[in-house]
Amino acid sequence: MKALILAAGLGTRLLPYTEHTPKPLFPLGSRPLIDIIIKGLEASGCESIIINTHHLHKRIIDFINSGKYSIPVITRHEPVILGTGGAIKNVSDFWDNKPFIVINSDIFTDIDLREVYSFHMRHGHPATLVLTDYEEFNNVQVDDDNFITGFDKSNSDSFPCPDSSKNIAPESGHRDKKRFAFTGIQVLSPEVLNFIPANKFSHSIDVYRQMLACGKKIYSYIPLKHSWNDLGTPERYKEAAIGELTPRAFKAAFPDYNCKDVEISELKGDGSDRRWFRLTSQNNSLIMADHGIRRTLSINETDSFIAIGEHLHDKGLPVPRIIFHDSFSGLVFLEDLGDTKLQNIIINSGKRSEILSWYKQAIDLLVELSLTGKKDFDTSWTYQSPYYNSDLILEKECRYFIDSFLGGYLNKEIDFEEFKNEFVKIASRAMEHQVTGFMHRDMQSRNIMVKDGKMYFIDFQGGRVGPLQYDLASLLVDPYVCLPPGLRLELLDYCAGTISSAIGIDADKFRLCFKYCSIARNLQILGAFGHLSRVKGKVFFEKYIPAALITLKESFIQLEKDEFPKLKSLVDNLL
Repeated sequence: MKALILAAGLGTRLLPYTEHTPKPLFPLGSRPLIDIIIKGLEASGCESIIINTHHLHKRIIDFINSGKYSIPVITRHEPVILGTGGAIKNVSDFWDNKPFIVINSDIFTDIDLREVYSFHMRHGHPATLVLTDYEEFNNVQVDDDNFITGFDKSNSDSFPCPDSSKNIAPESGHRDKKRFAFTGIQVLSPEVLNFIPANKFSHSIDVYRQMLACGKKIYSYIPLKHSWNDLGTPERYKEAAIGELTPRAFKAAFPDYNCKDVEISELKGDGSDRRWFRLTSQNNSLIMADHGIRRTLSINETDSFIAIGEHLHDKGLPVPRIIFHDSFSGLVFLEDLGDTKLQNIIINSGKRSEILSWYKQAIDLLVELSLTGKKDFDTSWTYQSPYYNSDLILEKECRYFIDSFLGGYLNKEIDFEEFKNEFVKIASRAMEHQVTGFMHRDMQSRNIMVKDGKMYFIDFQGGRVGPLQYDLASLLVDPYVCLPPGLRLELLDYCAGTISSAIGIDADKFRLCFKYCSIARNLQILGAFGHLSRVKGKVFFEKYIPAALITLKESFIQLEKDEFPKLKSLVDNLL
């Protein structure tokens, strides 16, 4: 038994993801589809395999050459795509006088290929198509004896036979009430090659229509119990990835896990485009973060989330354990930390002493995160920028404020250049006297989970090297909780004293850097709220804009009176 794997397609339904990765190399559970298919053919008794290639063919060839298979696996490049029928004809020299298997490279199934081949050998007809009941694709007509009678669309046309004396029209009156979907698996006898034109584009379905028109019988094989999925669209690929990875994640998290039923419920999202889900099975639960299918081969948000999360957890820092992940599908399975955020606790607490206690605990952990997280931190893990610096402040915080908040949200025509000198001063001074460590970049109350009285930091994918003062500013000027100015100053003093005792820095210089980091953070917050509410349509964030404007004004008040006259005037006129 020999086999052809059809792998030349452009994968247009999977764009833009197939711009960098050919569809056959899309992985499921860390194994590319084509590898899964090859191994399945091996196990079914296949003696050798040929793969036709076209789109990103070198990627497929490199993968095949790097693999270790027990049977010969070769490729044949098609400079011009020949279609499914043309591909079969194009490898005529590969076939012998025995029936052969042809299988699509974008399906995921447990159909027994050995049994399919044996079935074909028993019935003696030239072709066997494996069918399944899949309503979306049910366009193959089958009679009560499971012979294929036609295919939806143009199945009544007349086709020429290789033997012109046998040209006939398809038989009418077939009992073709039943319709099934073609799985992309077929077994063909060599005589089928006579119906396929050489060196021309040809669809195999048109070949089968021609065979029916010539009175040939095409049998269907319809397995009773099986799973099958066509992975030709992002939605179906993601569905298959979740189905394949979820049991593995539960088994990795809970070694005694043996249940197949998993309830999936979507959680409320955040400012990013990620989607979050809680997976529950028996008494166990996990969180699944869906970052989306990989759009580029370069490092992306998923890669950073995984690498930074594993680094921080390995250092013993309070972050959720990453249980299982697949960076291509963008799926990451995490320890379930519940639903309680620090924001919920602070808003529901009326006691100053209680709030102070929670924030001191958060600051202690923040200092540990900064100092310990920096050890062995690899900046190649970062997908945005490896360091927080003056250029980033100018572009991602100051200009972001001008463009996305003042312009995009308030519809004010403000020229960035008019304020550039003052922005440059903010950026420069935010970098002076910094305590350099691992910087979370979005250290606010909605990114701190509380479970069993213990705090955990989440959403660390934007981490990089930068000032501890910026993360402290993020925590204290957080508009989601609106800490009063006096409490913020007390917590600033607490952190300055803590870090001074830990590494011997000047507490006053620490506070000075914090003041400028607070302004930079506030500008970023307002830019983000403007972008999220106007561009992303997440109006939920609008209600926090007034609080962010107030803390921005208060941050300017903490500085010298005439230090930023233009920006102070601008901010005052916004309130």
